[in-house]
Amino acid sequence: MSANGDGAKMKVVFCWHMHQPDYRDMLNGEYYFPWTYLHAIKDYVDMVAHLERYPRAKAVFNFAPILLEQLEDYAHQIAKHLANKSKLRDPLLAALVAEDLPAAGTPGFSALTQKCLRSNRERIIDRFPAYARLADAVSILDENPIYLRYINDQFLSDLLVWYHLGWLGETVRRESKAIKRLQEKEGGYTLEDRRELLGIIGDQLSSLGPRYRELAQRGQIEISMSPYAHPIIPLLLDLSSAKQAMPDVDLPHATHYPDGETRARWHLDKGIKTFEHFFGFRPNGCWASEGALSDATLHLLEDLKFTWTATGDSVLRNSLSHPDNQSENDKLENLPGVVHHAYRFNGAAPTCFFRDDGLSDLIGFKYATWHADDAVNDLIHHMERIAKETGDSASDTVISIIMDGENAWEYFPENAYYFLDALYAQLSDHPQLELSTYSDVLKEQQPTPINLPHMVAGSWVYGSFSTWIGDKDKNRGWDMLCEAKTHVDHALHAGVLSPERVEQVEKQLALCEGSDWFWWFGDYNPAESVSDFEYLFRRHLINLYSLINYPVPDYLSQTISKGTGSPAQGGVMRQGHAEGVGN
Repeated sequence: MSANGDGAKMKVVFCWHMHQPDYRDMLNGEYYFPWTYLHAIKDYVDMVAHLERYPRAKAVFNFAPILLEQLEDYAHQIAKHLANKSKLRDPLLAALVAEDLPAAGTPGFSALTQKCLRSNRERIIDRFPAYARLADAVSILDENPIYLRYINDQFLSDLLVWYHLGWLGETVRRESKAIKRLQEKEGGYTLEDRRELLGIIGDQLSSLGPRYRELAQRGQIEISMSPYAHPIIPLLLDLSSAKQAMPDVDLPHATHYPDGETRARWHLDKGIKTFEHFFGFRPNGCWASEGALSDATLHLLEDLKFTWTATGDSVLRNSLSHPDNQSENDKLENLPGVVHHAYRFNGAAPTCFFRDDGLSDLIGFKYATWHADDAVNDLIHHMERIAKETGDSASDTVISIIMDGENAWEYFPENAYYFLDALYAQLSDHPQLELSTYSDVLKEQQPTPINLPHMVAGSWVYGSFSTWIGDKDKNRGWDMLCEAKTHVDHALHAGVLSPERVEQVEKQLALCEGSDWFWWFGDYNPAESVSDFEYLFRRHLINLYSLINYPVPDYLSQTISKGTGSPAQGGVMRQGHAEGVGN
């Protein structure tokens, strides 16, 4: 049975977004946090391995260019260290293979033990009895420091090994004899064991580029990009665009971001160059950071020759209800699957697809506690219903499931191994549904886009920019960034900086413009994460002032934001619709 009478199947696109901000201090190359390499060995490795196992499955993978740079940097660091023991610039990775570890009772010992517990307790730590015993011991030591006198170097060595074993991808865990042997050993790890584990981590990191490129070259996956350092492009172009979806929003004191269009183009140009360096070709699609789009952003993507983009379905719903689109909206009143059609806005060329927020959020927030087969059957049942309701318009429609390709999986058993395996297995040969990519949809189906005069600016989160602007802490961050940008412009216009320094300044500025800092500001988020990201934002701004030889403002030594919340999934993900989730 096909989706409609002419035998066409309903196209389904899974777009997995891979993104981490730059955790490096650009002036010395040191990493403040390890999340890039940890997600690489756990998630980026597993996600490509699932596609390799099912050659008839297809998907889109979207990479932030700043993430690609970090992956390459880590791979080079590890290769050089294993060859000549050169310094590793990530403290946690360096500790894994350190010949001398901090003594029990020292601040260094305490810091490392706490870092090695930053794993999902239920799904990662408690899965391995040896790791769980070490974690329990850390709690006992915290409560009874007197016991520290009985702790030797082996304790920290074993904890470091288990932390990295816990973060490994499930496909590596199942296929690597060396990893199985290290797990079965349970403890007493030697420096040789730790170096062997580092080598495996390095191999996984260096394999990512070739593996994703190979699948792209044979047409099984499409790889797209976000702007270089993941800024919210519509806000760079016009801070007041936030009012389109939130008319009563409180904006920063700064009325605009200085020369924002130039910066937006810089992120896209730099992103394309970085992408081409890593993958060897130019992308067709752009998931603008956080799916943040506006009329002006769409025209900018057109200038850069992108053929498609996407965002959340709340942006479409906001746009359809806008007076400028009323006449077109009246025609769509009885159109089945309005969210699943292709669109164009304001005469801009890129075709816009919309995330099915309901289906995407089922994966991100519900299925982790289900049996994998039940979860996949439920998801497919929803998609079959959509295909049936769409009927004869299947050639113009596509179900878009767009979500974080990394943070969701630690809440599933075995890093979602069984869920993803069953998902690709069932959809590889389904009578009504066909996995595809956006470029293939445009090429093969050639859908007729629905043209609307105006897009209401917004993101995939709630259809607005409330996650990045409007809160007092977020607005304070924008004011600090705008002030720094004004000083940067004065320094660049003065012409006193060398070409090399100008390049450094532009890149450092880009890091400050990233979306992540504003995501985490505010009481909604947990204190530990807010502390990490607001500190790194201030650190990036301090470096920026140093590069332009301007005095660092005193306020950069003060905390901007303190989180007190306990959101679902630790705040690393949000649901597409506002219902059930505060901000």
